[in-house]
Amino acid sequence: MLDCGVYCRMFLVMNKLTLAKRVQILSMLVEGSSMRSISRVVDVSINTVTKLLVDAGKACEEFHDKEVRGVSTTRIECDEIWSFCYAKAKNVQAAKAAPEEAGDVWTWTALDADSKMIVSWLVGGRDAGYATEFMNDLKERLAHRVQLTTDGHRAYLDAVWDAFGSDVDYAQLVKMYGEPKTMWPERTYSPSVCHGAHKRPVRGNPNKAYISTSYVERHNLTMRMSMRRFTRLTNAFSKKIENHCHALALYFVYYNFVKIHKTLRVTPAMAAGISAKLWKVDDIVALMDAKETPKKRGPYKKRNQDISN
Repeated sequence: MLDCGVYCRMFLVMNKLTLAKRVQILSMLVEGSSMRSISRVVDVSINTVTKLLVDAGKACEEFHDKEVRGVSTTRIECDEIWSFCYAKAKNVQAAKAAPEEAGDVWTWTALDADSKMIVSWLVGGRDAGYATEFMNDLKERLAHRVQLTTDGHRAYLDAVWDAFGSDVDYAQLVKMYGEPKTMWPERTYSPSVCHGAHKRPVRGNPNKAYISTSYVERHNLTMRMSMRRFTRLTNAFSKKIENHCHALALYFVYYNFVKIHKTLRVTPAMAAGISAKLWKVDDIVALMDAKETPKKRGPYKKRNQDISN
């Protein structure tokens, strides 16, 4: 008779997805497929897809935090992209059984304008506290002084000073929006019209030719196309903030290390000198397996014990 522990381990091994299926699921998650569509196509339960997302997200978040450091770049662009969890902020009060974290969710991103790599990211609100935390994390990942450009969000002003002090060339690109002259029924789903932009140096000596947020704003589109939960006007939005963060962690490692940038013809991590090889989704699976494998313990030694005995 097998004891319970041995039986459970055998059960988990027999029911573990094959490498091909795990690669297929992760690839679909970062290519804009919803979790339920993945479960139908791959013929696995929605719980299996969710567990794989959670495991991959944890492994990728730990990997990004450890490896994306000492980034040598000259220009950083920052922006925030909007999404929501469970319900939009205006609908939370009327929503049934809404969790505490329900409402608008903002993802702060810092992009290296030279390599197009995402250096830092943070999920949360759009207030000064999150801005400061985001900038402090960004500062720790940079190798030297950079030119930093953000939009006109006021929370950046104090946050940049708290994190960088005077050791930065900082400017804001303030865009001016307005309503179109002609209104039509579909206007509800269209963004406001940008009538112009003002380049405003804030600190240091930023080069006006490089005061831009074009690359990071273009990356916002890539995020919305690559993650179904960011697609507008669908029911694929995030229901749990934890899964929202796991999806982002998986996406950023895939974008930085696996996806070849069409202009650079290498991955952003390779262009930034962070990675020397072209990754595959199999490498993300390897990160997950490495995290699941328990470390072997060495021989037990008592404190002050003579190991020669």
